[in-house]
Amino acid sequence: MKHTVSLKKNYEFGRVYRRGKFHAGKFLVLYVLKNKLDYNRLGITASRKFGKSTKRNRIRRLIKENYRQMEEMIKPGYDLVIVARKTGELPSYLEVKKEMKFLLKKLNMMVE
Repeated sequence: MKHTVSLKKNYEFGRVYRRGKFHAGKFLVLYVLKNKLDYNRLGITASRKFGKSTKRNRIRRLIKENYRQMEEMIKPGYDLVIVARKTGELPSYLEVKKEMKFLLKKLNMMVE
């Protein structure tokens, strides 16, 4: 990811949760908060409720790869937190891609 840095600290995630806007889909919840930087910061979470570590890591990799593919179409200067929601099945790559695109458009994060 060329123009994106990872959110790592708990207080960074907390700030986005408290002050940011969010929208939920079937598999993901996207939180967005404007930052004062000229690049995006991304955090990805999947709680233990989601499943064992292999399942959580798999969904994180799917989200990260989809973000990497869409990175050029996302407006810069935001903190984004993507939360994997607990569902019965593990979503496919295309389902994650479709939902991320939908959520980014809903929150007006796509460059026109």
